[in-house]
Amino acid sequence: MTKHTRIGIVGTSWWADSMYLPALRRLDGVDVPAVLGRNPDRTSTFAREWEIPGAFTDTTEFFEQPLDAVVIASANDSHHPLSIQAIERGLDVLCEKPLGLDVAQAEEMTRAANAAGAITLVPFTYRYMPVNQYLKRLIDEGYLGEAFHLGLRYFTGFARQGEYAWRFDRSEAGSGVIGDIGSHFLHLARWFFGEVSSVGCLSRSFIERADRPDGRPYERSEDSALITLEFTSGAYATVQASAVCHEPTPFGQLHEFDAHGSDGTLHAVCDWDTVQSVRGVKVGESGPVAELPIPDDIWNGARHDTVHDTYRDIFRGSGAMIGDFVDAVRTRRPCDPDFAEGLRVQQLCDAAVESAAAGGVRLSV
Repeated sequence: MTKHTRIGIVGTSWWADSMYLPALRRLDGVDVPAVLGRNPDRTSTFAREWEIPGAFTDTTEFFEQPLDAVVIASANDSHHPLSIQAIERGLDVLCEKPLGLDVAQAEEMTRAANAAGAITLVPFTYRYMPVNQYLKRLIDEGYLGEAFHLGLRYFTGFARQGEYAWRFDRSEAGSGVIGDIGSHFLHLARWFFGEVSSVGCLSRSFIERADRPDGRPYERSEDSALITLEFTSGAYATVQASAVCHEPTPFGQLHEFDAHGSDGTLHAVCDWDTVQSVRGVKVGESGPVAELPIPDDIWNGARHDTVHDTYRDIFRGSGAMIGDFVDAVRTRRPCDPDFAEGLRVQQLCDAAVESAAAGGVRLSV
């Protein structure tokens, strides 16, 4: 009889509710014996809804449960201490991005994981979506030839209201949109074009935010950023991450990608409604830029009527990302992207924050 893999959940947010529990419940041989939250009522309700036997608000009690691994889907300021505690107890760790509040925390987490031989995964979810999978394949197969430049744009509007949000509280989040959504596309930029040698950034907080609910002031972080990257190959990229955009799609966001090289051009859009499109043209071909249908093996049976159906099928049906982590826990084979990749993206995020504070000066990384 196969031994079940026991996964503990840290965090009771909508993300744990919509991403992790639905996916874990569909995996064979996975038990979720415990959840750790901050609010007793919310944690008990979450446990009851997902039929989780143990609901805890005490970290020590949670880690005393029989677990093989944990999923840390809590606020950014908890990633470092909880990951370290999990690793010290011999557990494998899936930890949300950004890995820590700063590079120092991410370095300590990565060192601890390496020393313990822990399996780790940082869920840069967008790399698993078909548009990005196909862009990666085309780039790796040489569609662009010598890569010249890359443009990545992540537009969303969740920061347009001025209420307090921990994501814009530097002490709790480390940065604003740079770490929250920019980290996703910094990872994609490295995945597409390779290692980064320097970073520059301009950022701003366009929306005036209220104080904390208890009236205390806090250091506001950016709600919009424009990041420039230079790669060791000599290519460069722009990554624009903004949470103050009006994008009237069901999920309120838009992803756009452009890539150019010596042999071709690629354009792609995911509008988080019905559009998941990759287009391209080779040098020497007459226009217009033609649709490049995403191959069936990349869809892997996922629906593509709407982006949300694709998203649900990729993570819940095919077992992408979360299933990969569980398989790695069982087989002891490394995951990708792991804590080392999370650390590298953290280095780029911290450099972007530092560059913006210095007026956009370029920094070697």
